[in-house]
Amino acid sequence: MPEPDERPKIADPEKLHQGASAEDFLPSSLTASRLRQAAQGCRGCHLYRNATQVVFGEGLVRSRLMLVGEMAGDEEDRAGRPFVGPAGRILDQGLEEAGIDREDAYVTNVVKHFKWEPEGKRRLHKKPNADEIRACLPWLEAEIAVVRPEVIVCLGATAAQTLVGPSFRVTKDHGRFVDSPLAPHVTATLHPSAILRRPTDAERRQEMRRFVADLRGVAKVLAATRD
Repeated sequence: MPEPDERPKIADPEKLHQGASAEDFLPSSLTASRLRQAAQGCRGCHLYRNATQVVFGEGLVRSRLMLVGEMAGDEEDRAGRPFVGPAGRILDQGLEEAGIDREDAYVTNVVKHFKWEPEGKRRLHKKPNADEIRACLPWLEAEIAVVRPEVIVCLGATAAQTLVGPSFRVTKDHGRFVDSPLAPHVTATLHPSAILRRPTDAERRQEMRRFVADLRGVAKVLAATRD
């Protein structure tokens, strides 16, 4: 586990600094409040231009559990808080069924600005590309250094492939814990939005059962490692 103020390196630093990144906007001293304040002025990539505001992580600092999603959605962009829209409600339901209190977790995303494309009056989520992810990673590295979680749960493929590696496949590897320098226990599960996108009620119920089963595995690890 990284020491305080020592950021774990998720990406190759040489690749990370090919172009702009959030690195230039990090505060000299890493604390939750300073990170949150500094992130408001981040211009490390172009996504800030069309976003309403930065959606930074929130929750219990020094939490034993960190939940990492892909990127804010439309409602999160407007509210300035992670996982408060439809996907957030699925996350809350899954955590409750698994016996995990969201108030005890730190919740964040890989990318801190909302990327979207217009469709009529709607703003549709658009997946961040590799350059946008690399540009934003210093914020996530700093959050991990400050929170120092015992368990990191990647929500969805983008978070899993960013933190665990490009060969990780959520469809077949979900719920499996992997060795990682980022935290003692790292795993991945579905992104809650993937459950919402399933076309039938039966498929959504099935995916929800898988989601809750993975979170129950996380709850067991948290219980087994509790002081």
